[in-house]
Amino acid sequence: MSKTLNSFPRFDGYRMPGEFELHTGTWMLWPERTDTWRLGAKPAQQAFANVAKAISQFEPVTICVSAKQYEHARSILPSSIRIVEMSSNDAWMRDIGPIFVINDQEGIRGIDWGFNAWGGIDEGLYFPWDLDSQVKQKVLDIERIDRYDAQDFILEGGAITVDGEGTLITTEQCVLNPNRNPNMLKAEIEKKLSDYLNIDKVIWLKNGMVNDETDGHVDEVVFFARPGEVVMSWTDDINDPNYTVLQDAYKQLSNTQDAKGRKLKIHKIPLPTQQAMSAEESAGIDFAIDSYQRMEGLTFASSYVNCYLCNGGLILPAFDDPQDTVALGMFQKIFPDREIIQVQTREISFGGGNIHCITQQQPKP
Repeated sequence: MSKTLNSFPRFDGYRMPGEFELHTGTWMLWPERTDTWRLGAKPAQQAFANVAKAISQFEPVTICVSAKQYEHARSILPSSIRIVEMSSNDAWMRDIGPIFVINDQEGIRGIDWGFNAWGGIDEGLYFPWDLDSQVKQKVLDIERIDRYDAQDFILEGGAITVDGEGTLITTEQCVLNPNRNPNMLKAEIEKKLSDYLNIDKVIWLKNGMVNDETDGHVDEVVFFARPGEVVMSWTDDINDPNYTVLQDAYKQLSNTQDAKGRKLKIHKIPLPTQQAMSAEESAGIDFAIDSYQRMEGLTFASSYVNCYLCNGGLILPAFDDPQDTVALGMFQKIFPDREIIQVQTREISFGGGNIHCITQQQPKP
């Protein structure tokens, strides 16, 4: 069992590493909600399984599965993927799993943030979320990793990206949203991020992608490829709803320095066609009064930036779009030292996210 610590990672010499640093493994959850995932979640389960198989070529993968789906998941996943029984309300491990911090003496600890289903009672995407709120501590208990209790602060892993050297990028739309931490000022939120993640500079982008139901998570917009270097979503089409958002983000990233005083190198990745749900696809989703309504014609934020870096690899979304091949070529140039595997993830986008949203790295101390 892990113990709860009465201190802060920064004061204890711990930091959140960049996703590009070495991992011990990857954590995922199994999709089951029939009011989020169509056709009994079977198409989504296949997509999740394909992502897990791709990651498992590079590092160990653990998937958390409810008791009623354990036997099924075990039957379709290779034996190399560890499956543990765990309850949850949905399958977004990036946001409901712990963020890990490490030090220079091979120590690792986990942060147990608060979670309110991306907006709370009035604006959250489903109710209840009580089981999701327990996932962080359960993961830490399984790994016997000590825990920092930050339940008083709402933060999702998809809302931030860090370089491991003191810089964090996020969006005001999400982290300063009144539906997250309404009683905190911007300076207080920066102090909280500094204390827990050991960062020295926050780069605030104004907004996330249009149609992002998580209130503008940064992981659809930009991520750190390595210190001093970011990859961001892009469009040159002035009629694209995301044109202004991405122009503003690029200007902000271009006119700032990171915590080490470096000007950021920026790689622009064109967007795919934004995924829209057909009448047939929408009809496959169960109606629930307390869940986000996924109706015909609803468009979901879709980007290649919502990918996942693992040990020696990069798992990249594909949308059955001509832009898929272009994105793959661009990523191969940006990451010549990594093998890139592209996985069809349209089904995951219908749930409101993509590969980055369904994974959480456990860094190697």
